[in-house]
Amino acid sequence: MIPVELYNQDFNLWLEQTIHHLQNQNFVSLDLEHLIEELKTLGKSEKKSLQSNLMILIAHLLKLTVQFDVPETMKMSWYRSVAEHRKRVLIDLKDTPSLKSYLPTALAQAYPDARDLAIRESKFAAFGVAIPSEDRYPQACPFSLDQLLNEDFYGKPN
Repeated sequence: MIPVELYNQDFNLWLEQTIHHLQNQNFVSLDLEHLIEELKTLGKSEKKSLQSNLMILIAHLLKLTVQFDVPETMKMSWYRSVAEHRKRVLIDLKDTPSLKSYLPTALAQAYPDARDLAIRESKFAAFGVAIPSEDRYPQACPFSLDQLLNEDFYGKPN
């Protein structure tokens, strides 16, 4: 039996013993309460990662769309960020295909934060770059899921 306090004292040892008990089908020795909690957390962290990467992807697509007249050096930074975070989203979906059904929810939850991030970051503009008004950033996501996942899409919304 895995002592319940081991979970708080030495998580790695708790994890090793839990795996050992599962491999040996020694289910009565499991610390089920903490095992269930860890499994719930694992699912939440995958969803949170997807949502976080979508937020940054969308924020920089918004900036590329709204602040289209900024210097190329600024745009290149946003292009790189879009490429990186889109790739992270695609890897998440490849590694965990069941996340595809969560995509619409993740998008709905990520967009308000993405919009806020784009607006806040635009206020850091320098070198004579105009700061766009907040109403230039749409209240609803202007990008489709297909566009967000398309590795060749970097611009204009639907």
